[in-house]
Amino acid sequence: MFFGSIPALVTPFSGGRVAEDTFRELVEWQIAEGSNALVPCGTTGESATMSATEQRRVIEIAVEVAAGRVPVIAGCGSNNVEHAIEYLHAAKDAGADAALIVMGYYNRPSQAGMLAAFKALSVASALPIIVYNIPGRAVVDISVETLAEIGKLANVVGVKDATGNLGRVTAQRLASGEEFIQLSGNDETALAFNAVGGVGCISVTANVAPRLCADFQKATREGRWDDALKLQDRLFPLHTALFTDASPGPVKYALSRIRPGFPTDLRLPLVEASDASKRAVDEALERAGLA
Repeated sequence: MFFGSIPALVTPFSGGRVAEDTFRELVEWQIAEGSNALVPCGTTGESATMSATEQRRVIEIAVEVAAGRVPVIAGCGSNNVEHAIEYLHAAKDAGADAALIVMGYYNRPSQAGMLAAFKALSVASALPIIVYNIPGRAVVDISVETLAEIGKLANVVGVKDATGNLGRVTAQRLASGEEFIQLSGNDETALAFNAVGGVGCISVTANVAPRLCADFQKATREGRWDDALKLQDRLFPLHTALFTDASPGPVKYALSRIRPGFPTDLRLPLVEASDASKRAVDEALERAGLA
């Protein structure tokens, strides 16, 4: 259902507004370069600083441009479950194929609380849900056991795992079953993640290197591990460089380098990437053969 290279799309801003034409061009380019699905309004898309109206519009544009060629997985997470339900309804109305739900940030819910929240979300909407587990940002970690219970809900289909714990992939496969979709949330470990049962990556780097990321994921699916390793080595400096400052600052800078005119505006409290970060991105783009 969902697999391969799935860019967590940045949201271009200009003059304080969503740069809709630029976003359309970004989505079209991603599809042309081989991306297997798209995630608008995730963390990389600065969803935390977007209004509900802006989020809906960005999702609508992604769906419109994709035109069924690839699935659209809309970011719908919130630390307020009622808001997340509203986002789910809006995403479904916009034509999204699934929702990505991050849970718990700042609230620090218990395992029982997270299970209860996903039960409420599942009841509220039939839209397929991918759980987003990112302890580094959410502060809470959805355990293997809790995820297995969440995965029993009718429309929960998989997880974006950004724990960085590669042992989780096997543990979650054994607990949740072979059909439960596991997508990496970390580009730098996506090779190992897929080797032990993952099927793709919701990727930051794919914003900048969609073709290379798509080729990398295709190589892992086909068992061409030597080819995948070569691509991993080519991309690894970029994986690292894009997080040398608060994301998506370095990502937007990188896009401005390879797509001249791409706006680098961010919304406060984020600011543009530092000079040191820009140098790291420049070097990584050169190493990847993108600049």
